[in-house]
Amino acid sequence: MPIGTQNQTIAGLGTHHIAVQTQDYEASVAFYTEVMGMNKAVEFSSGGRRVALLDIGDGSHLELFEPVPGTSPSGNAEGNVVFHFALATTDIEPALERVRAAGMEITTELKTVDLGSLNVTIAFFKGPGGEVVEFFQVNN
Repeated sequence: MPIGTQNQTIAGLGTHHIAVQTQDYEASVAFYTEVMGMNKAVEFSSGGRRVALLDIGDGSHLELFEPVPGTSPSGNAEGNVVFHFALATTDIEPALERVRAAGMEITTELKTVDLGSLNVTIAFFKGPGGEVVEFFQVNN
């Protein structure tokens, strides 16, 4: 099925948000707003923790949760149910350089991959809480 088609089974199905458990709430909010350019749509409290819903820019959101009080997140994404999340970009090189300049660990440098009828360029980095983020660019 080509990218960009509408789901014919569940009307209006799409991604609203991805939820991320942060290690350092302030650092994560700063990274995703100041470095990645996301806008804070709303900030609220849930179960005594701060939560920020950030507008990614395409109608989907990233939801950042303050750590559970008294816990110590490992910062290691290995073994988590969610392996990584991918953010689409139309200009991957400066996007990757921006996160590199912000001090994020690049785990996979830019590489072009042929996925059959889809040619893409991808790169991976670790976010401020150890979450694995992929940049994904569809090549024409």
